[in-house]
Amino acid sequence: MAKAGLLSLLCSLLAVAFLVHCHASEKKVHIVYMGRAPPGRFFAGIDPPLDAGGHHGKVRSRSESAKKSLVYSYGRSFNGFAARLSDEEVEKLSDMEGVVSVIPNRILKLHTTRSWDFVGFSKGKLGAPLEGNVVIGLLDSGNLAESDSFNDEGMSAPPAKWKGKCVGANFTCNNKIIGARWYNSEHFFDTTDLPSPRDSEGHGTHTSSTAAGREVQGASYFGLAEGVARGGVPNARIAMYKVCWSFGCSSADILAAYDDAIADGVDIISVSFGSDFPIPYMEDPIAIGSFHAMKNGILTLNSTGNSGPYPYSVSNYAPWTLTVAANTIDRKFVAQVVLGNGQVLSGLSINNFDLNGTTYPLIWGGDAANFSAGASPAIAGYCFPGYLNSYKVERKIVLCDAMVTGSQILIANGVGVIMSSSFYSVDFAFSFPLPAAVISNEDRVKVLNYIRTTENPIATILVAQGWKDVMAASVVSFSSRGPNPITPDILKPGITAPGADILAAWSPLAPPSTDPKDTRRVNFNIISGTSMSCPHASAAAAYVKASHPNWSPAAIKSALMTTATIMEPGKHVDLEFCYGSGLINPEHALNPGLVYNASEADYINFLCKQGYNTTTLRMITGSNSSVCKSTTPGRAWDLNYPTFALAVEDGQPIQGVFTRTVTNVGNSSSTYTVSMSTPYSVSITVEPPVLTFSQIREMKTFTMKLFGPKIAQKPIMSGAITWKDGNGHEVRSPVVVYNILPGRQYGIPTFSMTDQKTDKFEGPSMYHKTGILGRN
Repeated sequence: MAKAGLLSLLCSLLAVAFLVHCHASEKKVHIVYMGRAPPGRFFAGIDPPLDAGGHHGKVRSRSESAKKSLVYSYGRSFNGFAARLSDEEVEKLSDMEGVVSVIPNRILKLHTTRSWDFVGFSKGKLGAPLEGNVVIGLLDSGNLAESDSFNDEGMSAPPAKWKGKCVGANFTCNNKIIGARWYNSEHFFDTTDLPSPRDSEGHGTHTSSTAAGREVQGASYFGLAEGVARGGVPNARIAMYKVCWSFGCSSADILAAYDDAIADGVDIISVSFGSDFPIPYMEDPIAIGSFHAMKNGILTLNSTGNSGPYPYSVSNYAPWTLTVAANTIDRKFVAQVVLGNGQVLSGLSINNFDLNGTTYPLIWGGDAANFSAGASPAIAGYCFPGYLNSYKVERKIVLCDAMVTGSQILIANGVGVIMSSSFYSVDFAFSFPLPAAVISNEDRVKVLNYIRTTENPIATILVAQGWKDVMAASVVSFSSRGPNPITPDILKPGITAPGADILAAWSPLAPPSTDPKDTRRVNFNIISGTSMSCPHASAAAAYVKASHPNWSPAAIKSALMTTATIMEPGKHVDLEFCYGSGLINPEHALNPGLVYNASEADYINFLCKQGYNTTTLRMITGSNSSVCKSTTPGRAWDLNYPTFALAVEDGQPIQGVFTRTVTNVGNSSSTYTVSMSTPYSVSITVEPPVLTFSQIREMKTFTMKLFGPKIAQKPIMSGAITWKDGNGHEVRSPVVVYNILPGRQYGIPTFSMTDQKTDKFEGPSMYHKTGILGRN
């Protein structure tokens, strides 16, 4: 039978499968990824227009059961669909010809302007016309079109290439926000969720305004950090694809959004969420979606995650994306605690509550145990909800031995809280629903000693002030660390950007603090997370794209990485596993001199050497033409990546040979000479050591060899090679060597989504959702 005939038969079989009522197992959303689109629609007799909610590919059918089963029909940029399937239907579909893979729907987690001045990017030099040609697509929780950060005053009409739409209730696009869609394959809406691109979480409004918000004078959080708020490329366009809700972000929605974003004509995609644990590229919706974006000339930038400082915690590790860590800026918010004995202790908190110097009785939570609720002093010391005696806490400031949201204190009628925790480093600030300060463990001992030695201890908490942080830039404790859990020879994260205490626009539909019941409302908020660093890097990528519209995603990524500002290694024991190539430097990235380019074919070769075969490769590429000519495993040393990582099994010698090709994008006639900084006990040779170019876009290949003795149980060692032309171009690539356990040269064991139950990530507040509070 001809291929077209088989695919037509497949359509009929699928239609029948969805019309059969199955009692054997519960139907759950799955993603069916197909190598080629069958003629016509996937389902005979089904016409899939947009529904009233604006869902892409949402289907209206003659059969109600078919309508309920089919969720999305992908097909604008890649082929497949999402549907509610029983276990039996999954098994049958997996064996059908033309079906590449069937993947369970998974819920991923959100990772959440002084910052632009801090990275030396006070104002871009390209101007509005060039910036206005670039569209940044954000997969997030929506945004708020009426925010001052998204006004379109003086902006021209969207670029002619734009094919996107603004779909959804109570949302109007303009020349700034030129596209908005929403997706909810689970058909689940919490009381705070809005079936619209409107943002009720705050997260998407914050990220999109960080990337491309217009200038807003007098922005502040209840008077704190007052000044001009703006995005990195304030004249660029924004397209919002709402895939994240109160419960998280589902993989079916993520792929539907990628399908639309690619077809709509975005130039950069910013994704500030990811999985909590390593999953294979072939089952990772972000890796799959970003691969298709890369094929279409679109770079995806991802947040690295908020599970630091633990090793192997980085998420979003595909080499065709740019993964962004988070660092501090030179401003921190200090809330001082004044004790009755005159001691003044400095803590971190975005505290806007003014007690006017009034002192209140001070009590340790352990001295206010709610015995009727089964609490002991040791448990009550952590101020767990319901374990505090409101009779003893009322009208007092409470000392807690753990980080809390503050709602526990309010429930017990307290007036303020002083917190410390050995788990959290005091290197970024939270906002709370009452006067609060987070102090060091050493200062906690001082407060407790004061309470123990004073008959009537008292204290007050002062309004926060913005202090200069002389230690910046430092990678924040929560920022997820490498090594790369899937491909140890690819350094992740790729770069770092500001992600601590970032002021940006906020949705007044969302609470402004850690307490979901906080009824106050703000138009700007100060929050932290790699979700905040990702849009900084996305803006930098958009800036490069505006200047070089024909550059490939790999070239843009290379420009950002090789021109990054070098971070101080003495502040970071994890070195490049913290910060990758360094801190973003958008202006320098416009003129990198040389770039490490890579194509779809290069990434296919990489995947084949990582152990993928033709079948599993097509689960990523979605193309029947993708073939692994060899399934012999190999290292990732010849992928044209801008950094070098050598994972050495315990007890083995340092030995690796890397091949790279650089493309001249600087001066037409130039000569580059390599310089090296070498890690201890490691020998580096580069051949040839001099590269001479006679024209733009000329390519030259070099080989770098690493040699050294046998090593075991060694922490990361780092150096760099830098190509210099003597005319201001310095193309720097970090070189890292580190030990891994035997047998881990191809990554640590992954968690296959086919073996996992679809889980939902609980937690009402923005900090719980991003993983900064309540981490495992």
